[in-house]
Amino acid sequence: MTTTRHSAEVALPSPAAGDPYLLASTTLANRAARALWHVVYVLLFRPSPRPLHAWRAALLRLFGARLGKHAHVYPRARIWAPWNLHAEDVVAIADDAVVYNPAPISLGSHSVISEQAYLCTASHDYNDPAFPMISAPIVIERYAWICARASVQMGVTVHEGAILGLGGVATADLDPWSIYVGVPARRVKARPRRV
Repeated sequence: MTTTRHSAEVALPSPAAGDPYLLASTTLANRAARALWHVVYVLLFRPSPRPLHAWRAALLRLFGARLGKHAHVYPRARIWAPWNLHAEDVVAIADDAVVYNPAPISLGSHSVISEQAYLCTASHDYNDPAFPMISAPIVIERYAWICARASVQMGVTVHEGAILGLGGVATADLDPWSIYVGVPARRVKARPRRV
């Protein structure tokens, strides 16, 4: 018995044309700015004592972040591109949270990004043989809480007062004043509105 294997036709570039996987996803200026930010992060941001929120906010602002009053960004929080971060007043980004923001991320007032949470504004177009980076902004509205180890995918809005529970993955917008859990996140109940 013989079997025939069928595969989809994919137009791959010839080796002479160069490998599109080796092309940079960002501009040279962007890569240089991120390299400089990494040096500042390692030498000045990361080793700073936990209570020095104003110091870390000043460093982020130096690199273009727009932060309101009382922004508490903890020393082990990882911000990929400070210039794409906008946070209103009284926002917290906990230790080991990852803000991967090739596209802008907006954090509303009194929003919380907990330990090891992951906000991801980029992916790759797997339908394109060149596998280019694609991105879309994330919006976390006021009083929303992204719990520990939860993830928010690109293009998602977490509306006012919504909670994404421990380890949940938001693949679509979350309704206001609602609690979501699971992978993908599903609404389990309403959250009492307190403001």
